[in-house]
Amino acid sequence: MEKWKDDYLYLMTDDTGILQHSKYTIPDPRYGYTTDDNARALLLAILLVKEWPHKNYHKLLYRYTSFLLNAQTQQGEFKNFMSYERHWLEEKGSEDCQGRCAWAICTAITHPAVPNGIKAALSIMLDALFPNIMSLTSLRAKAYAIIGLANLQDLASQKLIRVLGKSLLEEFNRASSRNWQWFEDTLTYSNSILPWAMFAAYKVTRKPAFLTVAENSLVFLLEKVFVKNYLQPIGCNGWLKKGGVAAEFDQQPIEACEMILTLQEAFNITHKNFYLEKAKKCYAWYEGENSEHCCLTDSITGGCFDGITPNGVNGNLGAESQISYGIAYFTMMNLDGINSNSQNIR
Repeated sequence: MEKWKDDYLYLMTDDTGILQHSKYTIPDPRYGYTTDDNARALLLAILLVKEWPHKNYHKLLYRYTSFLLNAQTQQGEFKNFMSYERHWLEEKGSEDCQGRCAWAICTAITHPAVPNGIKAALSIMLDALFPNIMSLTSLRAKAYAIIGLANLQDLASQKLIRVLGKSLLEEFNRASSRNWQWFEDTLTYSNSILPWAMFAAYKVTRKPAFLTVAENSLVFLLEKVFVKNYLQPIGCNGWLKKGGVAAEFDQQPIEACEMILTLQEAFNITHKNFYLEKAKKCYAWYEGENSEHCCLTDSITGGCFDGITPNGVNGNLGAESQISYGIAYFTMMNLDGINSNSQNIR
């Protein structure tokens, strides 16, 4: 593994939060910020503080949490898009945004590396968000919420996980068939979080049906994205419809990251080395083991390029890509047992 560099994360983060896009290696203020990215960035900041508490990463925890605090409405929901001038561009973000915020908030509340003052603020945000989680209809929003809530120990969260997990189970039973072990009739974005959510729901409830669907759907997904001996995420330029052919481009870094996180959960629950080996292959996607044999990381800034296109690497380095690569890096550090000392960062 290449040594982690935090240069680009700091370059993309200003006193508001992390910017959404870049033009090549230059942060592009014209597109402002998103709550999605700042929620993900909070997850990355937690990992940074955990691995290297001697470095000044706590400021990032405060910065990204402050962004979420500003994004939440009086109804407890989160706005998503903000201009560079700090004007909100919508009254309410997508359901997926609500789910991602639940994931980040619940993770931070329960993580020992997060200061108590931040946890207290996030707990208030979660209390306001909680009623809205119950009304989610998006499959991925539900999945992100389950993943987050699984970190908590209270009865209300456990009850909600049962309800959300049951709804995903019902969707799987409706859409799946012998040759299509999936929750809907297409494979689109952030696919792996659906089986991940079922693993998380099983971890909390110990309901066998949740584990069965988790494993069946994950194995099915792996068959679709490992046609050869390397990861090839479903391209966002066409996706994969039931009975069709998977789009090859554009492959995006977040898919490799979330697949690694899913495989980590699967390995932790089942102890099957098969999942660990696949996680290593997913990380290798960033380093050049992919359909185009191209490295997705920038050796100068430490950033991650925005994906693989028909013309090669997308030369932009947006927030989602950088955060995804960082989370993938630290997850693999733990899975590989890499010694997390100061020599791993520069």
